[in-house]
Amino acid sequence: MSRMCKTPKELGEAIKEKEEFIYIEGDLKNQVIRIKATGKVAWGVCAVALGMAITFYVATPAATVAATPVGGGMAAVSAFTATTVAATTLGSAAVVAVIIGIAAGGIGALEALRDRYKIVEKDDKHIKLQRK
Repeated sequence: MSRMCKTPKELGEAIKEKEEFIYIEGDLKNQVIRIKATGKVAWGVCAVALGMAITFYVATPAATVAATPVGGGMAAVSAFTATTVAATTLGSAAVVAVIIGIAAGGIGALEALRDRYKIVEKDDKHIKLQRK
């Protein structure tokens, strides 16, 4: 099975469904390359921050944030802070990483992207990932 992905959400869903091959086009391919190229130590710091951001976004419904300025506001600030920490290493790929994690249901999707998929083809327009 294979899937073409142009958005972080599509990529998160493909990882969640354990697609054998994933084709990634556009700027998303550059962000994925950046996520995969991050060293282990730096990734450890990013993974903690991204995990916190994903957890806050998934666990805090939008209605709660809007209806509860203090509690919702703190969750939004915490998620923003965690994303900012990850952005120090990943740059703009941090936001993409959060969206992938939200679409797939957690930080495990990013770990799967890094550890269970390898880049088997790469050119100016796309990359092809294969599940290990």
